[in-house]
Amino acid sequence: MTDKRIYQIGLTMINGVGDVLARQLLQTFGDAEAVFAEKRQTLEKIPGFGSLTAAAIKSPEVLLQAEKELTFIEKNQISCYFLTDESYPKRLKECSDAPVLLYFKGKVDLNNTHIVSIVGTRHITEYGRTMAEELIHALSASYPDLLVVSGLAYGVDICAHRSALKYGLPTVAVLAHGLDRIYPSSHRSVAVEMLSHGGLLSDFPSGTEPDKPNFVRRNRIVAGLAEATIVMESAEKGGSLITADLAFSYGHDVYAFPGRVNDYYSKGCNALIRQNKAGLITSASDLVSALCWDVNKTPSPAPVQAELFFEEDDRAGIVIKLLREKGEIHIDQLATELNLPVRELSSLLFELEMNGRIKTLPGNIYKLM
Repeated sequence: MTDKRIYQIGLTMINGVGDVLARQLLQTFGDAEAVFAEKRQTLEKIPGFGSLTAAAIKSPEVLLQAEKELTFIEKNQISCYFLTDESYPKRLKECSDAPVLLYFKGKVDLNNTHIVSIVGTRHITEYGRTMAEELIHALSASYPDLLVVSGLAYGVDICAHRSALKYGLPTVAVLAHGLDRIYPSSHRSVAVEMLSHGGLLSDFPSGTEPDKPNFVRRNRIVAGLAEATIVMESAEKGGSLITADLAFSYGHDVYAFPGRVNDYYSKGCNALIRQNKAGLITSASDLVSALCWDVNKTPSPAPVQAELFFEEDDRAGIVIKLLREKGEIHIDQLATELNLPVRELSSLLFELEMNGRIKTLPGNIYKLM
């Protein structure tokens, strides 16, 4: 009995048949094997097809290529997710241009409850790097199973992957080439680490080079996989804005970190916010609130229990004491009083907010609940 994956892989290798036409074939004939079993004359009558496309489907070379690819994925323990499989990512399946077939190597559920895509410029600034790491650090405290998706590129992408690994979150890279290579090669060590705590995902077969058009094409997967796409930094044009536009068109949430109006690598984020394509966020708590992730969280402990907790954490106790004395206080003043870096303090404040002890006001000002 022929492995059905040969027909599924073959469906993606037909010259002139992309994801949309492949979907049409599946809807017409029921499964991939039936497509290849159908008579050429019948195939020619399908709207949008013709003699050339029908001939391409019937070419024996297609299934020979598919057999070769199947040998490769079995040898390298790569999983295939076909569009009609239960294991295919559900959020991505709802997108009209979702890939018919995905190749995945790693250890994570692509249907995790919470998935965010983090994208941005390849020329990340210190501001962007700090914001990305603070965001991921804070989220990891309350959502240890959160899956972080990005593209393994320079800048924001690799920063997101490294931060996720640093704080124990699974992370997946969507690649613009086959799984027989890593691009850029300088990120190979990160990619290898991701295999045991996340993974590598692509809709390109082995042998596919990282050509420029492939990066634009892979963006639909980055946008479609996630519940929300977050743009950390971007110039007025760039791949991350394409990803944001795709996520917006899919009806998925888009968020962006704002920047100063003259900052070159904040202009794209500011434009997304101005055009109402992205919600403005400045912290993990903003994101959690916007996505309503906190609705189903365990209720905050009673005040007495909370006070006992704070007795074990001197920094938290000092924060509460300062807020009682001053009423409201800016994060910079808090950092000075506590002699803590803002990055470390942000994580502490996020935990306190999640416990229902403090509240964030506009301008990074905090007060007791």
